Amino acid sequence: MTNPAENTADQALSERLGRLRIVLVETSHPGNIGATARAMKTMGLKRLALVNPREFPSAAATANASGADDILHVASRHESLAEAIADCGMVVGTTARPRYLEWPVESPRAMAQAVMTLPSNTHCALVFGREQSGLSNEELALCQRVIRIPTDETFSSLNLAQAVQICAYELRLAALAEAPLKLATDQEPLATAKETADAIEHLLRVMERVEFYNPARPKRLPDRLHRLINRSDLKRSEVRILRGFLTAIEELGQARA
Repeated sequence: MTNPAENTADQALSERLGRLRIVLVETSHPGNIGATARAMKTMGLKRLALVNPREFPSAAATANASGADDILHVASRHESLAEAIADCGMVVGTTARPRYLEWPVESPRAMAQAVMTLPSNTHCALVFGREQSGLSNEELALCQRVIRIPTDETFSSLNLAQAVQICAYELRLAALAEAPLKLATDQEPLATAKETADAIEHLLRVMERVEFYNPARPKRLPDRLHRLINRSDLKRSEVRILRGFLTAIEELGQARA
């Protein structure tokens, strides 16, 4: 006889993991896409997004999926990272090397625990870059969090699927700890990546209008704004307040012109 409590826990786990998306950016080797699908399926992750893969679909991807080709069949394809994460309220970038970033670089475990405290209607993307060069600084600027797997400093080489496997394991572990589903007190969704990007563009436009920002000599202002806004975990209502204020400034300027 089925235990209702077990069904509730299984459903909660499925819901938690169902909000997670693995994004691969410009993957060079199709076999890595298949191996990633296999790593995802073993941990209960099902949503894979591909940004400009060099070769896909591919027999090599299917072979390396080793039975996880159902994930490949429904994988989405995108022309840009911004497109792939547009509906996500939380975007986590990965880096394999130390960088001079203006936000903290976390461990996969810390990231996974934070992701599980998000409102239940917030989608989250975990983004992996190119096999040789990873994510660019411009792509990392689209992320709210950045993680780095704490490998041994004398030999830090991980292939793409291994990195996905480690992160997927931590996400599953964190999800299991939260089942049955514990709802956050505030269930208002976070602003999506597109809503946040549009707000930053609006802010820069108003800054230029009031001569606070010169796009011909941007220095590091756009990057700093991306990091400031992205690490704030803004809710949709908060983004609407910000953009409403910016619109009021624009209208006031037009009235005085």
